[in-house]
Amino acid sequence: MKFKALIGSSVLAMAVATPAHAQNADSESSNAYGSEIVVTAQRQAERLQDVPIAVSAFSAEALESQQIENASDLQLTLPNVTFSKGNFTGSSFTIRGIGDLCVGFSCDSATAIHVNGSPLFGTRLFETEYFDLERIEVLRGPQGTLFGRNATSGVVNFVTAKPKPGEFQASVDGEYGNFDAWKVKGMVNVPLGDTLAVRAAGFYLKRGGYTKNLFDNSHIDGREMYAIRGSLRWEPGPDTTLDLMGYYFREKDDRLRIQKQLCQRDPTGVLGCLNNRREYGKVNGNATFPSVLGSREVFGLNGISPALGLGTGSLYGADINATSVEPNDVRTVNTDFTPEYFTDEIQAQAHLDHSFGTINIGLTGIYQRTRVDSRQDYNLDVASRAPLQQGLNSLAFLAANGIPGLPGTNAYFAPIAAALIPNGPAGNVCTSNTNPNGLGVFGGDGICAATPLAFDRSVAKNESWAGEAIITSDFDGPLNFLLGGIYSQSKTTDGDYYINAFSIDYFASLFGTFTALSRGLPPSYLGSPYFRNHDEKFKLTSYGIFGEAYFEASDRLKFTVGLRYNNDKKRDISNSTLANFLVPYTTTGDIFQSPYSGTFDADTGATGLPGPQRFRDRTFKFDEFTGRAVVDFKITDDNLLYASYSRGYKSGGINPALQVIIPGVTETFDAEIVDAFEVGSKNTFGGGQLQLNLTGFYYKYKGLQLSRIVARTSLNDNVDADIWGVEVEGIVRPDPDWLINLGFSYLNTKVTDDTLFINQRDPSGGLPNSVIIKDIGQAFNCAIVANVGGQAAADAFVTAVNNGINASRGLTAANGLRGPTAFPSDSGLGAGSGAFSSCDALVAAAAGTGGAITAYGGGVPISIKGNKLPQAPNVKFSAGVQHTINFDSGLSLVPRMDLTYTGDSYGNIFNGRVNKVKGYAQANAQIQLNGRDDRWYVRGFVQNIFDSNATTGLYLTDQSSGLFTNIFTLEPRRYGIGAGVKF
Repeated sequence: MKFKALIGSSVLAMAVATPAHAQNADSESSNAYGSEIVVTAQRQAERLQDVPIAVSAFSAEALESQQIENASDLQLTLPNVTFSKGNFTGSSFTIRGIGDLCVGFSCDSATAIHVNGSPLFGTRLFETEYFDLERIEVLRGPQGTLFGRNATSGVVNFVTAKPKPGEFQASVDGEYGNFDAWKVKGMVNVPLGDTLAVRAAGFYLKRGGYTKNLFDNSHIDGREMYAIRGSLRWEPGPDTTLDLMGYYFREKDDRLRIQKQLCQRDPTGVLGCLNNRREYGKVNGNATFPSVLGSREVFGLNGISPALGLGTGSLYGADINATSVEPNDVRTVNTDFTPEYFTDEIQAQAHLDHSFGTINIGLTGIYQRTRVDSRQDYNLDVASRAPLQQGLNSLAFLAANGIPGLPGTNAYFAPIAAALIPNGPAGNVCTSNTNPNGLGVFGGDGICAATPLAFDRSVAKNESWAGEAIITSDFDGPLNFLLGGIYSQSKTTDGDYYINAFSIDYFASLFGTFTALSRGLPPSYLGSPYFRNHDEKFKLTSYGIFGEAYFEASDRLKFTVGLRYNNDKKRDISNSTLANFLVPYTTTGDIFQSPYSGTFDADTGATGLPGPQRFRDRTFKFDEFTGRAVVDFKITDDNLLYASYSRGYKSGGINPALQVIIPGVTETFDAEIVDAFEVGSKNTFGGGQLQLNLTGFYYKYKGLQLSRIVARTSLNDNVDADIWGVEVEGIVRPDPDWLINLGFSYLNTKVTDDTLFINQRDPSGGLPNSVIIKDIGQAFNCAIVANVGGQAAADAFVTAVNNGINASRGLTAANGLRGPTAFPSDSGLGAGSGAFSSCDALVAAAAGTGGAITAYGGGVPISIKGNKLPQAPNVKFSAGVQHTINFDSGLSLVPRMDLTYTGDSYGNIFNGRVNKVKGYAQANAQIQLNGRDDRWYVRGFVQNIFDSNATTGLYLTDQSSGLFTNIFTLEPRRYGIGAGVKF
């Protein structure tokens, strides 16, 4: 039947550039003008050009020819597709403006990743190299019915090469290039009779670092990884096939998860980085959480006498980064903490397919386990010790002598000095390690160095499994069907994000000491002495029931209707700690064994249990009906028109636990729903000389999930948006030895939601007569707006409140809080000035001004209606050309060139100059000499010919970290030689 491949594979559309190599008859057919990928589906196949879906498929030969070795390479030639790394060991594969903008363990991927049709959870496949694949399929648009768990943007399906009974095969490839990079990969296929075969494949890659570290003149951001895959195929009869597959991947190296940080330095220290542009500047350290709470002024406001000299510096003085220099190059850093990266993944899959005449049954099961653990310098710098030195000297004095006039108080300071400065105030300073027990350096687990360290860690373990059953018909009549069901479970344990810094250890220990001393309690610190957002367990239970009906009204006209029910249950057990309660220095085990941990309540929010709770435990359910309807008409055997409607769904989730209650922040975020309309035309002319495919689409999006950082935690919101665009893909074959592939896409995205959001970069919302405040309790920002009296009135109000706070603590402006300071004229801010103050005190005081002053606790919310979606380039163009030169000896020479241009986009929903990602081009080239019958080859290659360092994505950090921007870029120019042989 004509649509058997659609039923069996559920997916596929046009072929992309396919090189001039020998082709596999099982997966490809050929004509006088070259080869054409087709979809194999249980002994029947259909040309990609006959399938009415917008999908690109890359054969193994196309992957090699176009130098597609990983996800970053894969996106280059795909219309309306971009790829960028993420901030927390993840990545985003964005299709038609829809990517993974949601952050957190409870977020589903907008782009579903599959292997041999089975869904993967938290896979590391976007980090590894491709090897021994039959093809990669990239489906664009929401998959409303068939493909595993629903995805709103599309699906990437990796199809592995299967064992071949009755045929021995083997191959080995080697490659060496710059950065001292070398890679080997191989495959062997061993027949065990006519019905049974096994296949083993793998790769190993090692290369030096892309990034120079000026601190020790080393190179970091290297790679060392390998993967192995074993497969078995058994065909006991003509109607039955059993496939088994096992896979293991491992990487351990000094990869940089965060490549570079940019900042337009804020001289006031209120924001840390300004809002106008991204520069090679360092964040003003006075804006950061540890510097604010460890400052001389905040110590004084909390009853710690400035005369003791314990503060880590002044809010108004030189900051910890004052002497730091940010190298003016994306591949040069100056860091005193060497990055560490580890990840591995196990996959085990089984698939049984059996045909009962006109009925076919397929059963698939998969098990997956992934681990990831990454640490690196949080600020990518070498922090200055100078602002700390007076405090370290004072600490050593108090540890030896105690507070003058208070005998015995040295016992409160001696444990701090022993932990933080074990060799005295001139020796190394020690920072808490990323230990899950929360004790850190005060439990004997620290990292010591000459300079104060600050680093973060992202770690998680995930286990999942899924089972799917599909029944399809192959009747001779016009009506056929597909019925299926899938059940899956995924569990993440010990999912943690840490931020450790010497300054946090310092203020947590001293604040704890003075609190304990004032209450007559044993010497204690505040635990945990570092930020830890902890997921004890996140569990997803999901099932879907789906079906499609196919009606062929004639040989040319066909109708498809599908429906799916989706059900997702999510449970999250989590907490977040940072200097929450007293922990005696004698505490062992973990911080919750402290007798004072009962003051900690992770279970805040409207649905929280009464009383203190160590964890917040939440369970929510999401369900939705989705589906699709398609009509396609063949004008001729080589010309297809189609129109479709599909509804996509991505379940909602649970926001991470917060340390403080934030107004307007909900515990959950809603599901994404997209109604997608698409029309397309697929055409082949001249017997294969020209292939031209056209697609137009319009999306009505409800509840797009977007992430923002609040209270040092990534939370997710929902907005509505409209998306539309066009795609053109073509393959030109002037004769059998030439191959030219072309692609073009245009994309328009627009937020349609009237919901107001706070721009973290500009809490004033662009309003004049305002003062942006850095809160001295949490290092967040808020804003004050004068409704009468102009800027002078706003400044005077903040000054008066600060004077009142100083007076209540016996301080003056000389050693306490000061009035506002003007921002630079090119700050990109609506606010005229900024100040350090207490947001709570300002809100309370503003309530008594009769409306003359308005205090915005989290900042002034603004409308983002009409803004562009992040990671959605407006245009994209790609072109590739290759020519096969055949020699009489049977050898062939194949030069190839590829060029891709990706247009402008934004890295943040608030758009604007500071968030703009400029368009960029990338060019690759290679030349390959093939032996007779393709038994061997030798090639030279170069990727990123022009050595572009273009930015591909952005991540804006938290206000309490100073609002610096992490950027992710293309890999640098790579070149080398490779050779391979086949048996």
